[in-house]
Amino acid sequence: MRFRLGPTPAQEQVLLEHCSHARYVWNLAVEQHQHWRPGRASAPGYAEPSRQLTEARNEFAWLAAGSQTVQQQALRDFAQAMGNFFAGMHRRPTWRKTGVHEGFRIVGKRGKDWNVRRVSRKTGEVWIPKVGWVRFRWSREVTDDAKSFRVRRDRAGRWHVAFAVIPPSVNGPGTGQVVGVDRGVAVSAALSTGEQLSVPGLRDTEVERLRRLQRRLARAKLGSNRRTRVKMAIGRLKARETDRRKDWVEKTSTYLARRYDVIRVEDLKIKNMVRSARGTLAAPGTNVRAKAGLNRSIHAAGWGLLVTRLEQKAPGRVEKINPAYTSQICHACGHRAAENRESQAVFRCRACGHVDHADVNAAKNIAVGRTVTARGALQPPGGAMNREPQPVLTSR
Repeated sequence: MRFRLGPTPAQEQVLLEHCSHARYVWNLAVEQHQHWRPGRASAPGYAEPSRQLTEARNEFAWLAAGSQTVQQQALRDFAQAMGNFFAGMHRRPTWRKTGVHEGFRIVGKRGKDWNVRRVSRKTGEVWIPKVGWVRFRWSREVTDDAKSFRVRRDRAGRWHVAFAVIPPSVNGPGTGQVVGVDRGVAVSAALSTGEQLSVPGLRDTEVERLRRLQRRLARAKLGSNRRTRVKMAIGRLKARETDRRKDWVEKTSTYLARRYDVIRVEDLKIKNMVRSARGTLAAPGTNVRAKAGLNRSIHAAGWGLLVTRLEQKAPGRVEKINPAYTSQICHACGHRAAENRESQAVFRCRACGHVDHADVNAAKNIAVGRTVTARGALQPPGGAMNREPQPVLTSR
């Protein structure tokens, strides 16, 4: 549950100090763990850095002026991150940077360590250590099961407070309806029903303004006030684009979870798909600029976020299908050929002449769960065989 925070200028200064202290403590822990290697003594957990933090607060007045709750929680978060890394659940924690990682977390019992209250129909207040009551935009009720919250400042200079609450799932219609979702670049999400949904990005005028600002940033002197203002303007445009993408994902995922009981998507390895093509000095890559543009388009389409929100809103009702040849198989007759897809948008079957939008045809194959085995035979649910004759393999 995230809300827009509205601190006063004085409160904003204290919040920025909390962010810098949390980032400083986190980076110190990262530096300590860089000296640890497998085979040595066990890496320090939370107890040892916590003791060192107490000694540092006694020695440095600027660190003692900050909130001990914020600083200790940063160490707890780092210890949890390292635990996830050793368990193979996440990558190794890295450095946090000024202007990028501006935030901190407060954990504790509501009413004792922190509190929240409603002061008017559209305004609420949250109590933050060393800051006091800070107002935020009250758009929905904050439930009592919230055990922590995070305060964060984005690159556009906006403050938000997010309460850690697991939202209830969205109930399906109960009719057994199944839908297939094909994710693409030109069409962000094509449904097997024929609907084509696209993420609303920046307008043409906003794209042109972003280009001008980026050229201006390249000419600005490092550390100058002009460069700071340009970076803030770029951040506001980027935040606008991100907000539109997240809003589209929330509305689309809720729409699909309410309307269909089973949602089938391609099991895409997005992390591998968006890898850079630069290569190395010994083996430089090819078509690097085109691949970088494709990677940006994939990120802008919100492929991963859409499936993540679907799994959260419709748990147990999202099925991932093998994406092999779903864009080359004719939904009408089952014929598979690379020539069936004439272009990005046109699908024309060479066997039966069936014509459809290429992404919609792929979504229909995903809806029935069609996959292709190593021999090339179609295996839709129910065990039906491909109508296209398959070669017979004989042993020598």
